[in-house]
Amino acid sequence: MTDPASLDVTIVDGYVDEPAHFGVPPYISTYPRYTAGALVDAGVDPANVTYHTIDELREEQSRWLDVEQADLLCYLGGMTVPGKYVGGTPAEPDEVKKLAWTAQGTTLMGGPVKFGVGDENAGATETERDDLDYDFVAKGDVEAAAFDLVKSGMEGFNNRMRDNREIDRWAAKGAFVIEQHPNHPEYLICEMETSRGCPYRCSFCTEPLYGNPSFRAPDSVVGEVEQLYERGARHFRLGRQADILAYGGDGEKPNPDALRELYGGIREVAPDLGTLHLDNMNPITVVEWPELSREGIRIIAKHNTPGDTAAFGLESADPRVQEANNLNVTAEEAFQAVKIVNEEGGWRPGDEPGTGPSTGPDAPKRLPKLLPGINLLHGLKEEREETFQHNLDFLHRVYDAGLMLRRVNIRQVMTFAGTDMNSEGAHIAHDHKRLFKQYKTQVREEIDNPLLQRLAPPGTILPNVHLEYHEEGTTFGRQLGTYPLLVGIPGERELGKTVDVAVVDHGYRSVTGLVHPLDVNAASMDELTAIPGIGRSTAGDIVVDRPYDSHGEVPTDVDLGPFVATDSPSGAD
Repeated sequence: MTDPASLDVTIVDGYVDEPAHFGVPPYISTYPRYTAGALVDAGVDPANVTYHTIDELREEQSRWLDVEQADLLCYLGGMTVPGKYVGGTPAEPDEVKKLAWTAQGTTLMGGPVKFGVGDENAGATETERDDLDYDFVAKGDVEAAAFDLVKSGMEGFNNRMRDNREIDRWAAKGAFVIEQHPNHPEYLICEMETSRGCPYRCSFCTEPLYGNPSFRAPDSVVGEVEQLYERGARHFRLGRQADILAYGGDGEKPNPDALRELYGGIREVAPDLGTLHLDNMNPITVVEWPELSREGIRIIAKHNTPGDTAAFGLESADPRVQEANNLNVTAEEAFQAVKIVNEEGGWRPGDEPGTGPSTGPDAPKRLPKLLPGINLLHGLKEEREETFQHNLDFLHRVYDAGLMLRRVNIRQVMTFAGTDMNSEGAHIAHDHKRLFKQYKTQVREEIDNPLLQRLAPPGTILPNVHLEYHEEGTTFGRQLGTYPLLVGIPGERELGKTVDVAVVDHGYRSVTGLVHPLDVNAASMDELTAIPGIGRSTAGDIVVDRPYDSHGEVPTDVDLGPFVATDSPSGAD
């Protein structure tokens, strides 16, 4: 057998997106880190492990030599939820095949690609399993396959699942891989796994295929964060779980003590972190154990960073669809869960914790600490025209009650082998395409825009917005975090920079903002007219009379305070 220490291994990240796992930049999933750790644990020298994203291979052809010459190529990828991405473009099936054809050594493919692939990452699609010409396709865990292949040779491959004791070793040992990511460290979020699997069996979801929840111990997760932090990581998302409130318990009942140990431990080993967000929270947990859930939410909101999202898988407010697809929460239960999260996590920095959502004119102008997000899925069994109205009625009820949602995610089903929806296919989604488009527009206009105005009123400060691209004279960027707001800034600014932004206007799922603090003496006409209450005529007067020594000299009755922050026009102290 080849000495593991002499093996050259190339890991190619084609990106993943799962119900409980992000991996498209700016995220890096657990797969490349765990696989690298497994290889090192099996005896591979870390210096012989090369990591590339699929985007890097597209941008620089010379990197394909690392694919060609590797003794072992590990391809990691797969999308089991539909999505559109800005930070990276997931690998296409033809690219995945090209990797296998280029490699001269042994090839291993794994990740959620094992559930199937489609022609595009979109809703209303059916997928098929395809080995794509690889020597080994890990139908179990790819990190376990990589370990076994190196440790025991080809006869060691048996499609097994790894256990938490192995992840305790591999997660920390593989942290070094992030240093090879092109976004590291400024624009990279490390996706963290606290558990996987789910006790519920919704018809469409691949997460139950991992079995019942299996929780990593707090010291294992904290130890991995520490290793990543020491290598420069400052942004973390506890996204790899079906329900954060159930962490450290029996998979259903909340365990606040485990959450306290987890979040407190992360803050201790990563004192200067920039982002600490989460993803999934099951609304049925909140309503079945309201007091324990309130305690858990308070712990999370104490330690996290603003703008965090607890994604609720309502999926459908139609009781007929709920029953046909084994959905575990009713619209009434989801509403009560939304209310509780608003009450315990909806405060903004500067408020007293637990005072509930801050929406008044004097509310501190930062995003709330923790709010629910709503997932709605279409094309499920028994969906009908009335289903769309049920969902709209639910969203209107939330808004009319004065509550906030961090975001509403509307998508159409993808079907995968092993799920109940696989036998149904995507024909319902196809049949309802016209209804779906009309309803989605209605949600954007009637719900998303007014909710966004409540969430981020003019003057709300969004720190550390990363500038990503230009479009029609506007610079667009986002904060790092779970479901960040898209921010449009007038003018074309240098990409790759990070700026603080004050919100001035709202779209359906995006905001217009000005770099904060605004320098009145240097601001463009477009920037000045973006300030609420200032038209082009007043902006012209402001420009003509510049420079100003203080804001009191600026010829306008509009309060500039939320946008300039100080009495100095330049924003200096």
